[in-house]
Amino acid sequence: MTTSRTPRQSDFDQPHPDHDRGLEFDLNTLVSRRSLGLFLGAGGAVAALAACTPAATTGSASPAATTATAAASSATATATDATTTATATPTLTRAIAECGVETPQETAGPYPGDGSNGPNVLEASGVVRRDITSSFGTASAKAEGIPLTFTLTLLDNANGCTPMAGAAVYAWHCDRDGKYSLYDSSLKNENYLRGVQEADAIGQVTFTSIFPGAYSGRWPHIHFEVFESMNNATAAGQVLAVSQIALPQAACDDVYATAGYERSVTNMTRTTLKSDNVFGDDGGIYQLATMTGSAAAGYTAGLNVTI
Repeated sequence: MTTSRTPRQSDFDQPHPDHDRGLEFDLNTLVSRRSLGLFLGAGGAVAALAACTPAATTGSASPAATTATAAASSATATATDATTTATATPTLTRAIAECGVETPQETAGPYPGDGSNGPNVLEASGVVRRDITSSFGTASAKAEGIPLTFTLTLLDNANGCTPMAGAAVYAWHCDRDGKYSLYDSSLKNENYLRGVQEADAIGQVTFTSIFPGAYSGRWPHIHFEVFESMNNATAAGQVLAVSQIALPQAACDDVYATAGYERSVTNMTRTTLKSDNVFGDDGGIYQLATMTGSAAAGYTAGLNVTI
């Protein structure tokens, strides 16, 4: 699936509660929902990805799949080859649950920084990086907050959910005060919490960041765009998919009880996953990250993305 870029809402200093209505709303398109829960009985591709998955999780599990075995067997050879040529990253990700349905498409919102609505960080030297906590180039600010490492595993829906090695992801999110670099009046010259990574041989990209805050009208989330290749990403070309990661409530409550996240405490009382204008149609179950960790030690999150 290819998602065309279209002009979006004008820049604002603060996020608006209704800024992320989603492509389903904007285009009146129904996108089928897929289960991304823990897979209970397949081989091949499932084993290749599950080998990277720690046992402990605190996120909600998605519904069990009924069609995974056939899909997994069709991807066995590719996934097995991938694991022999790449070192699996020790990060948390969901195992394959089923194949054939794409991850929900969502809006990039008014603060993408991809050239579709004002600034374009994708063409800036230095945007390709794993650690996105600090600004780069001539900017120097660093985002403060509880450490968060998140991994996306990209899966090719048209080819039996095989890993999308060589694809690229642009990820971005707000800081602990709910502000976005490049757009907020105090951060127009900063570009932190934005970066691009290329998927490895098992289709994974990993970013080191901080836990985002909760701002008015939205459940805590991380935005991302998927590109066919790194060259396409850094040239701000057409995207294959646009979506968002939802963060589990248990982790949010833990983090927001720490110093620096005071604004998030109030905002969390005003929004639920079901009332959120992006995740609300299904409670975010298909985009809810699996997480492990603590506010004291930092969090690790993971999510499979089928395209």
